[in-house]
Amino acid sequence: MSEKPTNSVYPVTDFRNLASPIIDVRSPIEYSQGHLPGAINIPLFTDSEREAIGKSYKKESRLKAIFNGLKVTLPKIKRLLEIIIEETRKNDKGNKSLRIYCWRGGMRSNTFAWLARTIGIKTYLLKGGYKNYRRWVLNQFETDLPIRLVGGKTGTRKTELLNYINNKNIYVIDLEGLANHRGSSFGSLGMEKQPSTQKFENILAESIDQFHKSKAIEIWLEAESSNLGKCRIPNSLYEKMKRAPILEIIKSKNERIKNLVDVYSQNSQTELKDAVERIRKRLGPQRTKEALIAIEKKEWSKACNAMLDYYDRCYEYELKKTKYINSIDLSGLNLKLSLNKILNEKLNPL
Repeated sequence: MSEKPTNSVYPVTDFRNLASPIIDVRSPIEYSQGHLPGAINIPLFTDSEREAIGKSYKKESRLKAIFNGLKVTLPKIKRLLEIIIEETRKNDKGNKSLRIYCWRGGMRSNTFAWLARTIGIKTYLLKGGYKNYRRWVLNQFETDLPIRLVGGKTGTRKTELLNYINNKNIYVIDLEGLANHRGSSFGSLGMEKQPSTQKFENILAESIDQFHKSKAIEIWLEAESSNLGKCRIPNSLYEKMKRAPILEIIKSKNERIKNLVDVYSQNSQTELKDAVERIRKRLGPQRTKEALIAIEKKEWSKACNAMLDYYDRCYEYELKKTKYINSIDLSGLNLKLSLNKILNEKLNPL
């Protein structure tokens, strides 16, 4: 008679390195706030069920909460088993195993793992659950990071340039791409829905971990404010960014306006007008009026020009706080020639 699969508990790093599908058995609201990248949500309890069981634990007893949890779970066993079989079949490696976690690595993940093992599926549990994973995430921002920032006035194609880099010594993390936001009043236009702050931190931490595993000697990030829309750069990482040297990209004003028109003219006039209204006080009445009229007439270059002075002054103010700056003029150069010029430049040491 063959032996039934056993339950294995793994610390965060080892758990992440396994190849099996990841199952998050927490409630939908917990999952929506943040989860391990790639995890599938198969909740043991609905949001209301979890709330009711939590109340019975606090007001009555742990044993009562366990009984209530079993009462809720037992009618779902057949459907849960069907879902488990379906998810393991999707695993093209065919090893019939699942990675499973809940909040603390307690009864929810253990119950789900027990169900999986009854039908011959090997299970790996995350030690300490998602709570422990979040501890690992926040620790990534405390590690030593050799950061270089790429800065420049709006419209200098910094993000495109960063994403064009293919150099073994440079590891690029696209903060705006991870946050789905370009960092200004117009930053959400044309972008997908932003992740929660937890999700943003999780995928950012995973990127930092990939840097540590790579052969790169520097991390290049775009110079940003601490907030990218509703996503906030973790304080410990942002403090490192403030101390990092900046590679300032310079482009002619005409090029910058053309780049901005290419990016933002695809959006609706209503969206663009709303973005202008959000910075009305900072633009001032005259520039706000000029921008709104230009948008109404679809005179995109005029609209950009009306707002550039405000954004340029904001950039120059922030740049004064930086001690170590390498400025490089890339006017008239395409991405390939721009990158060649940068890589041949003698940059400030980290």
